[in-house]
Amino acid sequence: MRIDEAELAAFRAGLRRRYSDDEILEELRAAAERLGRSPTMREFAKDPQARVHPQTVIEHFGTWNAAKRAAGLFPRRFLTRAELLEQLRLLGAELGRTPTARDLAARRKSLPSASLYAHTFGSLGNALREAGFEVLRGEERLERAVEQGAALAVGLGRLPKMADWADARKADTTLLSEWQVYRMLDVPRGAWTAFQYLVRERLREDGVDVLPDGSLRSGD
Repeated sequence: MRIDEAELAAFRAGLRRRYSDDEILEELRAAAERLGRSPTMREFAKDPQARVHPQTVIEHFGTWNAAKRAAGLFPRRFLTRAELLEQLRLLGAELGRTPTARDLAARRKSLPSASLYAHTFGSLGNALREAGFEVLRGEERLERAVEQGAALAVGLGRLPKMADWADARKADTTLLSEWQVYRMLDVPRGAWTAFQYLVRERLREDGVDVLPDGSLRSGD
């Protein structure tokens, strides 16, 4: 049976158009999340939830590992623990602060994924600590936030609102986001009010008088 090469090329191109490069990369990342590590071709082929055949991946990106690198899923044999930590340190130097999972996601075409760090070190936080970054745990983070909230209140002359915190973070990226602070308070409702209460108590401990409306009494 004769095969027309031009028609075959057109047929293959039509099949490839079923999935965009971005869709294929998302399939790889989703498989990695399910598996807990960067998948091999065989693991990806056996994944019942993967919608793309490994050969389709290769046709789009040339090689399996090229596709994984484009997806931010570095083959583990290419990066040792020391190399993974160095990637974090370089990113931290670029950002001027401790990297986050969001930072890694934003650079997923050039850096290892947060899931790879979690698989290798137990969590991204563990990897960051091992790389020399300060990563506060739950109670420590809340304590730091309350301290920062008290300092912000003194500058404002009143207890900070969420909008105040958001504005302050634009000038100081070392602050947690207002939503990170909000989610640290495990209360049924009114988490920010609960945070303001903690800030008020800290101010009172420091001898600052806080009025019922949240304003700070000026010293005589």
